[in-house]
Amino acid sequence: MWPDAGETQRLLRQVERAEPGAADELWERHRPALRRMIGLRLDHALGRRVDASDVVQDVLLKASQRLEEYLGNPAMPFHLWLRHMARDLVIDAHRRHRRAGRRSLDRERPIAGRDAGDSGSSRPSFDLAAALRDPSPTPAAEAMLHELRGRFLDALDRLDDVDREVVLLRHFEQLSNSEAAAALGLSEAAAGMRHLRALRRLRAILGETPSQA
Repeated sequence: MWPDAGETQRLLRQVERAEPGAADELWERHRPALRRMIGLRLDHALGRRVDASDVVQDVLLKASQRLEEYLGNPAMPFHLWLRHMARDLVIDAHRRHRRAGRRSLDRERPIAGRDAGDSGSSRPSFDLAAALRDPSPTPAAEAMLHELRGRFLDALDRLDDVDREVVLLRHFEQLSNSEAAAALGLSEAAAGMRHLRALRRLRAILGETPSQA
């Protein structure tokens, strides 16, 4: 998901040498990964009011203002530094908009569909079907993918916050265990155990019959 680390380091060295266009290329290479990372974490209702692309722009603006500071002390890999800022801005967006208009957000929830059973919990938005999409799906395949997507989202929602986050980090952002540990503020051993526990819980939830869910 995140750009190649070697290419990122090459661009960072070019930025340090003030080579023309290096900073612009650096931001553009990271834009799609930031968009996906933010989209995974925006509350479904909030996502209708706050576009992930706008949050990406805010992250890149803040990062450009602090890039010199990062280059002077690169305490963590560049993509982890970016996603740390992105995470903070997503939290700020949720806090700001929920406080300002919780009632209006609730009124905007669809009456029918998956959100009809939402009691107000945060439901991250995913494009999971894209990873499984057949170029020419049959109606039956589309229906099955829709059902699987819904079941997977419901299962993720039933995990606790840290377990859900570690699944997103490892399987959607494709971070290594050490990178996930740094993002979560855990030791590598603890992050590995969290990952295994989260997968076991997810597997158990998905293995439940509809009557048990």
